[in-house]
Amino acid sequence: MDKPNIKAYFAWIAICIIWGTTYLFIRIGVETMPPMLFAGFRWVAAGLFLIAILIFKKKALPKKGDIKHILIIGTALLGFGNGLVVVGEQWIESGLAALLITTVPFWMVGVESLLPKGPKLSRLTILGLIVGGLGVVLIFGGDLKYIFDSKYLIGVLCILGAVIAWSLGSVYSKYKKVSVHPLMSASIQMLFAGSVQVILGFILGEFNHLQFTQDGFLSLAYLIIFGSIFGYGSYIYALEHLPLSLVSTYAYINPVIALFLGWVFLNEQLNLFIVIASVIIIGGVVLVKIGNNKRTLLKRF
Repeated sequence: MDKPNIKAYFAWIAICIIWGTTYLFIRIGVETMPPMLFAGFRWVAAGLFLIAILIFKKKALPKKGDIKHILIIGTALLGFGNGLVVVGEQWIESGLAALLITTVPFWMVGVESLLPKGPKLSRLTILGLIVGGLGVVLIFGGDLKYIFDSKYLIGVLCILGAVIAWSLGSVYSKYKKVSVHPLMSASIQMLFAGSVQVILGFILGEFNHLQFTQDGFLSLAYLIIFGSIFGYGSYIYALEHLPLSLVSTYAYINPVIALFLGWVFLNEQLNLFIVIASVIIIGGVVLVKIGNNKRTLLKRF
């Protein structure tokens, strides 16, 4: 893995903020658009745009040996990872979806640590993951009982499936390097996964229920431009240049943003606990970063 750099840290900050907003727009979008078509249109549009730009800039297409890895990663991250989030948000609030996504760091660093040459988890990294997880649970503590509602349970299972798929895809992408430009790889992943989702939507008869409203169209446009083109590109870049345990901590920050936006625009719950929990979450992020870099906070100052 390359030495961490300033651009990679900015990319990490970008996904922490942008992907916190996507839960809101997904929730708004699936209120009027079928989930598979909504997800598929997003990725197909973003993928085609990026591929066109990259070809115009004379970036090489992937070699034959890389295509298999690119399609596997795209299927895991976008086909299942993002697709199941969109399906799940039909039945659960955007804030709860964000909470469940916070389990991503546990899966990612856990899977990587089990690999033959995987890094060992330091005590500070483990402590940071635990502290961050407890902070997020505190935000939603009063609402966890609703997951036992039948519709909520289906939504929860979808999000957990997305978490597992995203974690496995992320670890796979780190160890199965491809020689093509990272954005070209990401673009092909988008186009492939989105095409599969559109086809699946057609098979499920979603075109019969498709309707474009102003809110749905604006949500889709935001997700294409920011959530897909800029956000996913930033994630790929950060994943290649920063430690996996640090990149995965975006899942702790996303719920804070998602909960606030859900409260403002969707009348979802927001209470005093979020202030305390936010401090705990940021503390967990700091501990993970310090543990991964093998130095203490005092040494930084």
